[in-house]
Amino acid sequence: MEPGDGSEEPPLPLVLARFQLSEEYGSLLPEPLTELPAPYGPWMEIAHDLPQLITSHQLRSRVHQMPQLSTQHLHGREELHLAHLVLSFITMGYLWQEGEEGTVKVLPRNLAVPFWEVSQALGLPPILSHADFVLANWRRKNPHGPLEIDNLDTIIALPGGESLRGFILVTLLVEKAAVPGFKAIVEAVRAVLQPDEETLHRALQEMAEAIRDMNKALKRMHDHVDPAVFYTVIRIFLSGWKDNPAMPDGLIYEGVSDEPMEYSGGSAAQSTILHAFDELLGIRHSEESAAFLHRMRGYMPPPHRAFVEEIHRAPSLRQHVLSSGDTRLHVAFNQCVSALVDFRSYHITIVTKYITIAAAKAKDGRAEAGTKFGSSIEKPPSALEAKGTGGSHIFSFLKSIRDATREGMINA
Repeated sequence: MEPGDGSEEPPLPLVLARFQLSEEYGSLLPEPLTELPAPYGPWMEIAHDLPQLITSHQLRSRVHQMPQLSTQHLHGREELHLAHLVLSFITMGYLWQEGEEGTVKVLPRNLAVPFWEVSQALGLPPILSHADFVLANWRRKNPHGPLEIDNLDTIIALPGGESLRGFILVTLLVEKAAVPGFKAIVEAVRAVLQPDEETLHRALQEMAEAIRDMNKALKRMHDHVDPAVFYTVIRIFLSGWKDNPAMPDGLIYEGVSDEPMEYSGGSAAQSTILHAFDELLGIRHSEESAAFLHRMRGYMPPPHRAFVEEIHRAPSLRQHVLSSGDTRLHVAFNQCVSALVDFRSYHITIVTKYITIAAAKAKDGRAEAGTKFGSSIEKPPSALEAKGTGGSHIFSFLKSIRDATREGMINA
């Protein structure tokens, strides 16, 4: 092809590997590194001791003593992801060590500068996100054993003990259950382009099954996470400094910017697979919900975000099914939408148990304890009582998302 002849390059085939996604791990980082190179020992030492340093209120002083390390010895995606995971966990611990009434306005230079540099290299924001907390924060106990909860552990932890481990690993199992969904999305897009109705029908069935398996995985939260521990201990460390009354002015990253910056906390809305399902199925969210979801894409690894955008640009699956007149495709399409509605409904059930009911119990418990012991009792976190850690008004947002999904059904 001659340059400048007006011809366009043919589109690249839709292949998961192009987007740092895989047929074995989906959006999970495959077999993450668990240790950084020797020069970063000071970071790893603090990171491995985070729960104890935070609960004993010593983390901030340890960070202040931490040497200023250059990021130039970090090479490759795996080392950068582990560095981002480590620095994001240290940052959350530093910010929230004293609870929502003891926040700081400045992240010190020796933490802020390397965190910013690693974030820029990965195209991720300088805050703990789903990409760190879940996708890059897992290891097998037995390297040859299965990707199951009994054989898994986190790499870096925060206060919360077994409930924190359970919260991270159950969420990871939801992402693992989604892996066939990624493959089905690619198959469906190809089948619409060819067109190949048999392949499309099979891909839609596989997609519905993957979403149902994600729902089954989500239900394991009850077995592994104590609602009281999640609400009173874990949740604050997932909170960001955007749309959070506890940090209304954001955070200054010393040595990076003199102006405070605002970032949302970790959220399930940062999960690539849910955005990809919405784009493929043509789900249209309300203006407010769509704006929040679109902003959450900025918290995904850029290749994952590019995958979602590629699905958005693909020919409309919904229109193809409608114009096909094929009853089997109608049914299979609606099974996918229905499974996604069920998943989102169940997410509301989880949030009710782990936030709304847990918040009420925390309030009652603290009130009772306060009458016995005076004012020294810690207050339950309240800044995000009605909001998700990402900063959305959680119930109106989740119900809006669920209802918009339901409206995506094709009427026979």
